[in-house]
Amino acid sequence: MDVDNDPEQSSWADLPDVCLRHVFHWLDDRDRSRAALVCKKWSQAMYSGSLWRTRTITFNGRPSRAHTFEFETALWYVKKFGKYLEHLEIKLLHPYNTVFTRKFQVTMRGLLSHLGKCNSRLVSLSIKHLELDRLVWKNIVRAQFLKNLGTFLKRMNKQLDYLNLKGARVTLEEGCELLNSLSCLTNKSFISEINIEDFFSVHLPVYSSTLFHHTMSKFHNLVILTFNYNCVSDELLDILRENSAHSLCTLNIKCHIHDPHGQVVWGMSWASLAKRAPKLNVNFFFERVMKHDRLARILLVEIPVRSISLRSCYFSDPDWMMRPTLTNILPAYCHVLEKLTLEVNNDHELLDDELLQLILSCRRLFFLKVWAFLSVTFMERLLHNRAERKCFLTTIKVRIYTTRQETSEEDRLLRDIYKKFKNLIDSELNYFVITYPMV
Repeated sequence: MDVDNDPEQSSWADLPDVCLRHVFHWLDDRDRSRAALVCKKWSQAMYSGSLWRTRTITFNGRPSRAHTFEFETALWYVKKFGKYLEHLEIKLLHPYNTVFTRKFQVTMRGLLSHLGKCNSRLVSLSIKHLELDRLVWKNIVRAQFLKNLGTFLKRMNKQLDYLNLKGARVTLEEGCELLNSLSCLTNKSFISEINIEDFFSVHLPVYSSTLFHHTMSKFHNLVILTFNYNCVSDELLDILRENSAHSLCTLNIKCHIHDPHGQVVWGMSWASLAKRAPKLNVNFFFERVMKHDRLARILLVEIPVRSISLRSCYFSDPDWMMRPTLTNILPAYCHVLEKLTLEVNNDHELLDDELLQLILSCRRLFFLKVWAFLSVTFMERLLHNRAERKCFLTTIKVRIYTTRQETSEEDRLLRDIYKKFKNLIDSELNYFVITYPMV
């Protein structure tokens, strides 16, 4: 239907450009293309740069007719609208064989090459979970992809402000070469946010690498850095203090059981960084690192910790006890801790009293997520203290583990507790509490 020749559609024909672009914003690619055929005005709206600033391109490795044209449409999009891109996210899902990863590499070579030539706006690039250490990546394909990505980063290093390569799983040399691409012209990079969590292959003691330290010394304006604890050293903290203290706000640090984390980092190094970077917040995420002696070596009192997540991932180990961590380590952060997540299989110890005491001592704690063996009465005690303003939680998410398959009695008690504190919960809390059989 031609809007220009249909008086009944005059209201659409007279729609202001800003409104028309807003309508196009909610359409997918297929519908936008169809709408662009209606008239010249709608066709012009299709090419409005504001519609194409943000893009997620997904490559799905599972065989399906729906995924057949993913590679072609990705290149078509970049050639057609790549010059408008400001935020690009590449998703690689389920790369199941070497043929698929080869097709992905060839497509990315064309995509990055064209984007590098036509685009002068890109500020954000995310390519997560590449897992380049898997066998589905042939060595030559892997090497070519990294070369293409490095070339692209060199072209974009002056304008790129955010880079996310989480889960790339590259060697130390490959990883440092990619990061060095961001500072190839001036030997300095002013990118503000980098996510290199699980960027390096497992088991690498990155903290002892002079190559990594030299690479990180080139970043001079970091605001947010996300990485693994196997990268942390006194040298790295000194580098951040010297080069990014004026801008640094957040360090997100993941510590996984399979990553080396036995290095000694001095509290004075953390204290010096915190003094020079007064806006700094540090968030720790522990995966199956639960033993008190290991946590005590990492969680030093000088660190400005705002968030701690301790996850045992359903594993139960009689060699570790959670109680010493709750009573000896975490109280050191009672004046700064804001978020606490505990997902622990503590079937050999009850933590109600210790956990409640910790919550009451943390005067800035507003977020609590706990998956653990607790008694139902813990929730009543917690809400009672919250009603009396003895703690200041605004989010409470609790999964109460139980060894009983039948939980009707516990569920009834939880309903009674909810009714008792209904006014408080409905008006002031983001609240979710359930029982969960661990049989």
